[in-house]
Amino acid sequence: MSDTGGEWQVARRRKGVSRNLKPLQMSLAHCNEPLDVGKTLKRIRETVAEMRYESFWKEWKEQMLVAASFNQKDTEVSSGQLQETSYPKICPLECVCYGLGTFSTCVSARYQLAVMLLLLDAAKIPLKDCFVYDPAFSSGEKDVLRELGLTVLTDNEEGKRLATRPTLFYLVHCGKALYNNLLWKNWDPKCLPLVAIIGNSFSGMRERMIEREFKRDYGYISQAVTVCEEMQLSCPSHLTDVFSDTALITFNWRNLNSLNQSTWTEPPEPQYQHCSDLEIIQRESLNGERT
Repeated sequence: MSDTGGEWQVARRRKGVSRNLKPLQMSLAHCNEPLDVGKTLKRIRETVAEMRYESFWKEWKEQMLVAASFNQKDTEVSSGQLQETSYPKICPLECVCYGLGTFSTCVSARYQLAVMLLLLDAAKIPLKDCFVYDPAFSSGEKDVLRELGLTVLTDNEEGKRLATRPTLFYLVHCGKALYNNLLWKNWDPKCLPLVAIIGNSFSGMRERMIEREFKRDYGYISQAVTVCEEMQLSCPSHLTDVFSDTALITFNWRNLNSLNQSTWTEPPEPQYQHCSDLEIIQRESLNGERT
C-alpha cells in the first residue's frame, strides 16, 4: 500500500503515476533488522488517537456503517431470506488487509493501519478476525501485528480469497491485479454481496486506462464498475498521499442480476500475459516460476 525512499512503493503515489515495485528487494533486506516492538506499538496507538479526531474519519465511519446496513439487507436477499424488518447489526464479520506496507518506517502505512484499526472497532470486527498480509513485512512487524491481536497470513494469496461471510477488504492503493483477482474468486451473484472493499476507486481505474486494455487485462473490474455501488471517501489535503482516490465499494444483488447470466458461468482465472507492470508481487511455484 505504501512506502518511502527505497522501499516497495505501492501507496505513496499520485493519481496517474505508475507504481515502481522494483525496490522490493531493498525493503526485504530490512527484514532482519531488529525492531523495537514496544516503541512501534506506542507509535501506532498514538496515530490511532490522532486519526480518531480527524473529521474525515468521522465521515468514513458514518458512510461505512450506512453501507454495511444496506449490504446486510442485500445479503439476506441473495440468500432468499429477506424479511421486511430493520437490520441494526453491522454487516462485516471479518476483515482482510493486503499490501499495508512497512508501517514501522513509513508514516503513510502507519496512518493506513491506524484507520483500519478504527474501522475494526467501529464495525465491531474482532481483531483476531482481521487477516493481514504483505510480502514486505519484516519479522518484527509481524510480531507487532500479532501483539495488536491481528492474524498474520503466511501465504501470498494474490487477492484470491473467497468471502464465505460478510467481509471488509482493506486494499488502499493496492495494484489493480489484486482487485481483479479478488473479484474473480468471488465472481458469483451470491458471493459478491458478501464483499465490501475500501480501496482505489474502480471508476478512477477505468478513467486512467485505455478502455480496450482495461477490458482485456482487468476484465472483472471492467464489469464490476458498471454494477457496483461506489462511494467516494473524503481525503484531507495533508493526507493526500495516504488516502487519495479511496472509495467504499459494495455490490447490490439486484444490480448484479442485471448482468447476463452467462457472465457467471465458469469465469476464467486472470492471467495478465499482456501486463508488463503488474503492480503486485506474485507467489512462486515450486519450480521457482511466478504463478
